[in-house]
Amino acid sequence: MNTAVRYSILVIEDDSVLNRLLLKTLERSGFDMHGALTWAEARGRIDEIAPDLVLLDMNLPDTRGFTPLTEIAQTRPVIMLTAYGSINQAVEAMRLGAVDYLVKPVNLEELELVIQRALEGARLRRTGDALKAARKGLTDNPMVGASPAMRQVWNLIEAVADDDVTVLVRGESGVGKELVARAVHDAGQRRDGHFVAVDCCTLQETLFETELFGHERGAFTGADRLKPGLIEAASEGTLFLDEIGDIGPAIQAKLLRVLETGRFRRVGATTDLRANVRVVAATNRDLTQMVREGRFRADLYYRLTAFEINVPPLRDRREDIPRLVAHFARARARNGRLVGFSEAALARLVTYDWPGNVRELRNVVERALILASQTGLAGPEHLPPLRDPGFDLPTTSPTGPATFHGEPTLDEIERHYLSQLIDRHQGNRRKVAEAMGVSERTAYRMLERHGLKSRGEGA
Repeated sequence: MNTAVRYSILVIEDDSVLNRLLLKTLERSGFDMHGALTWAEARGRIDEIAPDLVLLDMNLPDTRGFTPLTEIAQTRPVIMLTAYGSINQAVEAMRLGAVDYLVKPVNLEELELVIQRALEGARLRRTGDALKAARKGLTDNPMVGASPAMRQVWNLIEAVADDDVTVLVRGESGVGKELVARAVHDAGQRRDGHFVAVDCCTLQETLFETELFGHERGAFTGADRLKPGLIEAASEGTLFLDEIGDIGPAIQAKLLRVLETGRFRRVGATTDLRANVRVVAATNRDLTQMVREGRFRADLYYRLTAFEINVPPLRDRREDIPRLVAHFARARARNGRLVGFSEAALARLVTYDWPGNVRELRNVVERALILASQTGLAGPEHLPPLRDPGFDLPTTSPTGPATFHGEPTLDEIERHYLSQLIDRHQGNRRKVAEAMGVSERTAYRMLERHGLKSRGEGA
């Protein structure tokens, strides 16, 4: 992190090897680093150096519970370090004031990103600089994720925010395309204007034109007054056209004129008005194929794709799933008891492919939170059957037929899938982990739980 301000960070971690690794790595990034192995030692260091940020291990040898967090979080940002099996504790920690948490073994690139955002957030809270907060994506936009794929999305948002160029957000249903569009709006120079969202697939084409452009009085039967359209409602702000691939040919032609000339005409009018809006569109369709088939105008396609942001599906950023689960749990805890998730439940969530993406994950998590509200810990029994729509279970595998008696449980399916991966990758645990999109440590635990043998990378 190159910065004129040399921030100080205190690492409170009783694992001396990890403590030294964090100190050396972050020192090379330009931070003033200090370490402590116990809470007693940390107290003295906090009084001595007044760190700007603290990395705090969830479990220290000389203290229990959240006493260290509650003492530190009032005055400076705290990032928790937790073992995978303590995710439910991490959710509680965030409720008590931690700005974020990281699962061991720590991804150092992710750690730097989280530290930078936490320090910048703390600085902006001190200065009250809300505009810069919007530019850094530090406002209340609920888009969650620090995986490499999501870091790329944030980088693209930052790059295009202040430019009025049209943006096309691509991605499967449920990935959060509207959240990306809102982030572009919030981080740009039009942030003080309105963000107007239009769901293109729910409006009939006969109504779409009047909704988008507005109409003059007497333009058609029933038009008893002048009605401004959504383009005018978004004046000086952002017009978000969701599912742009669903609009018909006539509207495509008129939208193209808006993008090319910056002007539009109300239905029934004889003069043009200026379209003082920034257009962000989104689609889950293959517009390139639609152009080839003649169902989408090529000239409009080229206008829309001046700048593209591709939002990754959840299965391509599985490392964000625990963070999303914690986010949804925290949001619900405001009006009720906080519920955590067991290691087994999280493992099931991480290994599922999520065809409905973040939207589906949120629904599953909220259901589990309701069912586990009395116990305070959601387990596999609180999750619904996680099967892709139309998914057919394999009846054969590289090791022979897979026979299930009746409807198989998720544990049976998981074990069968892991067995296939073990065979396919000759027992190499690292390759199995990569195929599942999880850490090697998580893969080891899953294999161990099912009694399956593997070998490490160098074994």
